[in-house]
Amino acid sequence: MTDPAIKAEGDIDTACVTLQCASGRIAVITNSRRASFGYDQRVEAHGALGTLRTENVPTSMLVQEREDGVRREKPQFFFLERYAQSYQAEWAHFVRVLNGEEKPSPSGEDGRRALLLAEAAYRSLASGRRVDVSR
Repeated sequence: MTDPAIKAEGDIDTACVTLQCASGRIAVITNSRRASFGYDQRVEAHGALGTLRTENVPTSMLVQEREDGVRREKPQFFFLERYAQSYQAEWAHFVRVLNGEEKPSPSGEDGRRALLLAEAAYRSLASGRRVDVSR
């Protein structure tokens, strides 16, 4: 916890959730309301054959490499800047769904399952125990 005001509201500002999938694979989600270097988000997948990772989008591609270290630009400041192309693609998909050209993706069922996982994470936080969502 880094902000007592968040705790006073009954919420958390830093969390780590570990999920074990039916296949036995492990997924770890870390989340914080605070990143000292700017708005931050990343996705990493590690496996036997290697790693896939998305990086933060920098404000510019400038990188300075010197004997005393490497410096690069901070990530773009706000999510609206970072995800403009994604929002445009989502809107275009929505229009195609309305025109009957495509089925919605993600589906309502995908949303329901995501909500079940989020609710299980809160139950785990409250109880301090593992929560089974396989049922």
